[in-house]
This record gives sequence, structure tokens and C-alpha cells, in this order.
Amino acid sequence: MKRLIALIGVVMLFAVHGFALNENGTSNENLFQIKDINGTTYNIEALPNGLQFKEFKDKVVFLEFFGHKCPPCMKSIPEYIKLQERYKEKLVIVAIEVQGLTTAQTAEFAKQKGINYVTISQADADIFVEHIATRANWSGAIPFLIILDQKGEVQTMQAGLIPKSALESVIETLDTQNNKETNTTNNKDSNTTQK
Repeated sequence: MKRLIALIGVVMLFAVHGFALNENGTSNENLFQIKDINGTTYNIEALPNGLQFKEFKDKVVFLEFFGHKCPPCMKSIPEYIKLQERYKEKLVIVAIEVQGLTTAQTAEFAKQKGINYVTISQADADIFVEHIATRANWSGAIPFLIILDQKGEVQTMQAGLIPKSALESVIETLDTQNNKETNTTNNKDSNTTQK
């Protein structure tokens, strides 16, 4: 009987610990850290309808899962480079290599391809990749793109190559919507101040 009580106590301790909240009131299982090929750490919070990259607030985020041996992935790299250059004030591209390259190999790959956006080896984001696979019901098909708006809400998830023109249209649409929301909020604030 004492063993049973002790076992129940241990199980409850793990259960409470597993669902413990951090100082922000969010579950630790919803917080992730990933490190890019340059050693920069990014903090991500899983939201009910998306992901919030703490370092990229107020920007559209393209979260791309790609492979170094994937022909459609190779086709998308030059397009992403152009998009990152053109929309650097509005867009952040985060690409996670999921075909087994180490961090050093991913860094060399990014250098060879001239990649100008955040690039990460799965080895430095494994738990996060598992979270995405589970939450998005992602089977591992690549390229796989998740587009997050400025609030971190998922706007699109798609496997396969997406034309650059379609991606530009999404960026422009999200930027226009964000500007309208910002202007509406600013107008409400100034009306409240005037009263």
C-alpha cells in the first residue's frame, strides 16, 4: 500500500511538473528555443492558432522546412533570397533543413547557396520540428511552408513549391491588413485621448 501511495505521488509530481506554468503564465511545453547556423537563439511560443517568434514581432514569418537533396526546395532558395531582400522590413524567412545535415554542414550549404535568411539545422530544432509535425499533422513532405502573419497566426500551410508571385501577394495582403488594423487602433487611441 505504501508503494502504491508513493507511486501515485511520483506520478502526480511529474504530471504537475509537466503542466507547470512559467512566469508569463504559459506552459513550458509551448515554449521553444531554436538556434540558427550562426549561433543566434530564437524564442518561440506556441499560440492557439499559430506561433509567436519573440524576435520577429510585427513581421510576416515564412517558416520553411526544406531538404538539401530536394529539387523543389532547391528551386525555392533563389526565390526566398529575392523575397528576403525585397521585403526585409516586413518579412523574416526561417528555414529548417530536415534531411539530416549537421549545423556545420547546414552552414556550409547556406554559404554555398548565398542564403540571406535565417537557416537552421534540424539538429538544433528537433523538439520544435516534432511539435510542428504533430500540431500541423505534417507527414514530412518537403518543402513545407507555414506562413504566419504579424500576430503569429497561421495564414497558410502548404507542402510543395509555391510560386514567388503568390508569396509576394500574401506578403502584400498581410501588410495591407496590418496597416489597416494599426491605423484603426491609432484612430481609436487618438479619439479616446481627445475625449
